[in-house]
Amino acid sequence: MPLYCFHCLDDETHGAERRSANRPAHLEWAGTLGERIRMAGPLMSEDGRMIGSLFLIEAESLDAAKELGQQDPYAKAGLFADVQINEVKWLLGPGKPA
Repeated sequence: MPLYCFHCLDDETHGAERRSANRPAHLEWAGTLGERIRMAGPLMSEDGRMIGSLFLIEAESLDAAKELGQQDPYAKAGLFADVQINEVKWLLGPGKPA
């Protein structure tokens, strides 16, 4: 199954409060994806603040990946100012898909 990278940057004006308010629902949603999530975590600023999210997620197609991303409570809350979704060809590193 193809692998997609979600690079999501928070809205600078309301990002911190939206992230905080929706974090429990976001983590619960992410937990339902099981092994489809190959890697995920927050993007950090130089001073240690969460400023975005990064996911590597298996999906059937780019359209399916986009639909999946729209289900994220962070996305529903309008947390992200910018979202880039690209297919990834994993070449090196532990956990490489077969």
